[in-house]
Amino acid sequence: MAEEKKAAEAVKATAEATQKANPVTQEVSEPTQTVHEEPQSAQQAVPKQDPQEFLQNFDWDKYEEGIEKVEDSKLTEFEQLVAENFVDTADEEVVDGTVVHMTDREAIIDINAKSEGVISLNEFRYNPDLKVGDKVEVLIDIREDKTGQLVLSHRKARTIKAWDRVNAAHDKEEVVQGFVKCRTKGGMIVDVFGIEAFLPGSQIDVKPIRDYDQYVGKTMEFKVVKINHEFKNVVVSHKALIEADIEEQKKEIIGQLEKGQVLEGVVKNITSYGVFIDLGGVDGLIHITDLSWSRINHPNEVVELDQKLNVVILDFDDNKSRIQLGLKQLEKHPWDALGDNIQVGDKVKGKVVVIADYGAFIEVAEGVEGLIHVSEMSWSTHLRSAQDFVSVGDEVEAVVLTLDREDRKMSLGIKQLTPDPWTDITSKYPVGSRHKGIVRNFTNFGVFVEMEEGIDGLIYISDLSWTKKIKHPSEFVNVGDTLEVEVLELDVEGRKLSLGHKQTTENPWDKYAKEFAEGTVHKAAVSDIVDKGATVMLNEDITAFVPSRHMEKENGNKLKKGEEVEFKIIEFNKDFKRVVASHTAIFREQEERNVRTARKKAAAAEEAAPTLGDANAQLQALKDKMEADSRKK
Repeated sequence: MAEEKKAAEAVKATAEATQKANPVTQEVSEPTQTVHEEPQSAQQAVPKQDPQEFLQNFDWDKYEEGIEKVEDSKLTEFEQLVAENFVDTADEEVVDGTVVHMTDREAIIDINAKSEGVISLNEFRYNPDLKVGDKVEVLIDIREDKTGQLVLSHRKARTIKAWDRVNAAHDKEEVVQGFVKCRTKGGMIVDVFGIEAFLPGSQIDVKPIRDYDQYVGKTMEFKVVKINHEFKNVVVSHKALIEADIEEQKKEIIGQLEKGQVLEGVVKNITSYGVFIDLGGVDGLIHITDLSWSRINHPNEVVELDQKLNVVILDFDDNKSRIQLGLKQLEKHPWDALGDNIQVGDKVKGKVVVIADYGAFIEVAEGVEGLIHVSEMSWSTHLRSAQDFVSVGDEVEAVVLTLDREDRKMSLGIKQLTPDPWTDITSKYPVGSRHKGIVRNFTNFGVFVEMEEGIDGLIYISDLSWTKKIKHPSEFVNVGDTLEVEVLELDVEGRKLSLGHKQTTENPWDKYAKEFAEGTVHKAAVSDIVDKGATVMLNEDITAFVPSRHMEKENGNKLKKGEEVEFKIIEFNKDFKRVVASHTAIFREQEERNVRTARKKAAAAEEAAPTLGDANAQLQALKDKMEADSRKK
């Protein structure tokens, strides 16, 4: 009985579904048509019964109890109708369904099954415009959940069909719809047929994108440009669709380009060296030097992104792929507008716009600049940097030195605003006068001393000290030191001033001429051992040189550094500042004195001696002693 009851329920459900999906007519009895009868008349003669009427009149109780049976022909006919009009929920095929109802969270889908299915609206996030009546692809996920509900999946159905569609779109270069889900590194994630595809940032638009978030949540058209079947990666492009339209415009624009032509464009990108302009599918570059007649540090001082402006075509290459544009050329050159009221010798005011080592550029009018060379910034003759006098942005006053309107060049000067210090130089610095100056610079041959701003003098190395032998000025003074000087020579025309430092003190060679005269003996220590001899500091001013042969001591050894002995001055030359001393001469003289004394004694003894032989013996003994001493040396 249980099996018959289930069969009866199945028949009843089938009949109801059949009537709902596709009402058909059922024959009540077997046709009695003969071969000779016309088909039309036969159809009119055979009575038809509606399936719904059949179900209403069918006695299900008798059927369940086995009292009344359904004709086999009727059951066969119902089975055929079910097979033709209903979906088998046991199959894992993708089928089409119709949205018949929508709630806040779910969509009810009719797939021509015994019951309607349910799909969460989360699966339709890519299609926010979903409405009742829309056709959707679904896959049967669960035949019956715990509540007996048929559960469908749109996402799984899309995944099954997605790769076929993506490959077909790539092969046929078709345009596809995609939903931009979110941002990712380097681009965006796009839902295409249920597959997450990558949209590179460079493929969103033909112009640079500054705000990626504006595309999130939008449905856009794309072109599938790359598929990696191994890793299941898909790359799409929206830019490719735009480029296709722009390419036609680009060909038309390029064909009409001419030098000197003025076009309207939009600022597409700003760099440190220039501005890229979109001319309607064709890009051109305005170099920073062609943006303004005035000097600018960065193009954003003149233009801004997405700004519309007129530009002039300056040049382009053979295939017109590189187009050079200009903005300042649309305005009159400032030099042409410069009035005749500015002449050589006039005073002008301007702002420092550029500083170089050799000078500074001053903007005296918009787009009109003059150069102040560093030599025109100060009357000083020693070289300095322009940064020591002015800074960028300073407002300065200057005198026009030269003006060339044709070449658009102007030279200016600052020092001309003050009197030339060399004008009354003879009264300020007469020869023989003494002054104080500041050491500014060194050379191998001397020292430059600044007397005042614009007046420098040179002290030759030989005029630094009376007594010291100086190899380089840095041994004697430092830059920045204050030095007392005496004016030795003055050349007004050549603007040269010769100075001396040693002349401000007494010449020690005059007062030491007697003290250290030849033949005088002084006790001192050996200061240093040098080539071919040694040096001896006789005092703080006088240093004597001792030749090697004059360094020998009485015992035959050489003098060493630091030994303190007596020295005899054997040369004192004031003109050449030369003093030569000898230690050997000290004991050599004593020996000669001893010999002379012995000879005198011998002579006296000879006169008083009884025999000549005794005197000769004494002389021979003295001679032998001297020869022995000589051999030791």
